[in-house]
Amino acid sequence: MGTTRENGSLYTHIHGNVATIEFGHPASNSFVADLLDRLTKEFLKLSDNDTITTILLKSEGEKAFCAGASFDELMAVSTIQEGKVFFSGFANVINAMRTCKKVIIGRVQGKTVGGGVGLAAACDYVFASENASIRLSELAIGIAPLVIAPAVERKIGIAGLSELSLAPTEWKNAYWAKEKGLFSKVFDNLKELDQELELFAEKLSSYNPEALEDWKKVLWKDTDHWDALLTERAAISGKLALSAFTRNAMSKFKK
Repeated sequence: MGTTRENGSLYTHIHGNVATIEFGHPASNSFVADLLDRLTKEFLKLSDNDTITTILLKSEGEKAFCAGASFDELMAVSTIQEGKVFFSGFANVINAMRTCKKVIIGRVQGKTVGGGVGLAAACDYVFASENASIRLSELAIGIAPLVIAPAVERKIGIAGLSELSLAPTEWKNAYWAKEKGLFSKVFDNLKELDQELELFAEKLSSYNPEALEDWKKVLWKDTDHWDALLTERAAISGKLALSAFTRNAMSKFKK
């Protein structure tokens, strides 16, 4: 049973050297600003927790992994500053995941849209179900996936990013995402996925914590400028969200 809380839910469970973060929201596990803020703080806190070496990121239920940012909150944006703050939510989470000292494993059990694709891309290793289709729907509502683009491009390249983003109404299946490098492994059922994921997390968490931390820095090389870059992108996105084109597209989408 998923959460019914309007602000969503976020729980962390630590078992051995592995911390599992589970997020949920009644609207297909989408993110309101408050939930993004809590997730950012959780990654920053766990980064400095010496008792763990690995983080597992998952969402509630067996359906959607993440529907991206809250559509209702996006509709409510009324100033450029509010827009920048709204889009900074995912910027902050991605930067917290990037600088986190622990290796992050993602569990993507179902459909993933927009910011959810950015979240998967910011994980270091991803287990997915074959139901985990992905879509970057931003252009269809008048904005663009500016904030998450660096994370997604780092995994699937500019060609994959172009193909995904310029067809905003088209779903790409989990095998496409695996072939491009967004997903590490794809399973045809959740039982098998969870069994393999547990074994993998256990094994990974037994490695030298210093080696894992040093290696993660290498995997994320040349991304030190992302703090400024993603904030800059959030400001551009906020401006786009206020345009007459976007307002019109969003109200049609809402209907």
